[in-house]
This record gives sequence, structure tokens and C-alpha cells, in this order.
Amino acid sequence: MAQGAAASHYDAAGEEHEVSGWAVGFVLFAGLMMIMSGGFQIFSGLVALFENEFYVATRNYMFQFDATAWGWIHLIGGLLVLLAGFAVIAGQTWARVVGIVLAILSALANFTFIPYYPFWALTVIAIDVFVIWALAAHGRDVAA
Repeated sequence: MAQGAAASHYDAAGEEHEVSGWAVGFVLFAGLMMIMSGGFQIFSGLVALFENEFYVATRNYMFQFDATAWGWIHLIGGLLVLLAGFAVIAGQTWARVVGIVLAILSALANFTFIPYYPFWALTVIAIDVFVIWALAAHGRDVAA
């Protein structure tokens, strides 16, 4: 079987399926976005850990965590997303599922982080939505 963006493979039904170069590109881009998003969250977590007064929440917000708690949430989550991004680029099948789950958790964590830093949180949520779409829609194409 030929390798590359235009290689064909047989799926479970026995019919031939052409692998699109766009699909491979979207999944590669999703892996890179995971690495970048994880790096963003790591930096965000480090800022919260070392400069405790940098993030100031709005009053009467339902999710009131200490900045140190947010720092650890973003640091650990960012490391997991970053490592899963490298695994997606390496072509690991399990990394697609883990990447989708981590992107969902990242989006939820950043949704609750909106009052602390709105533009940053919304940017990471947008990246997470793209990662979920790319891995869910095109991940199977790259596995071949």
C-alpha cells in the first residue's frame, strides 16, 4: 500500500476510500494547535502561580477559585493537551480520542475562566472547537 496524502486504503466495509491531503493537513494543524493551546495554558497557569494578583475576577461570579487553583488547573491541563498534540502529530490512534476529550475539558475550563481573562479564554475555546472538529471529522482518514 502506498504512503502519503493521496494513498488509498480499504475500510471495514471492503470499499476503497481515498485519503484527502486536506484531511491529513487538518489533523496535522489540529495537532499543532493542541501544542500551541497547551503552551498558552501552561503560560497562563505559570502567570497565575507566580503573579497571584494578575487575574482579577468579576464580583458575584459562580466559579470563584483562587488564582493559584486556576494556575494549577491551567498548568496541568496545558501539559496534557501539549503532550496529546505531539501524540496526534506522531499518528497515534489513541491520541485522537484523548485529544477530543482534552479539548472538551479545556474548553469547559476556559469557559469558567472567562471572567478572569475574557479574550484569552475565548481564543483558547475557539482553538479547542477547531481541534475537536478536525480530530472528529478527519482523524480516521489519517490513521490509514
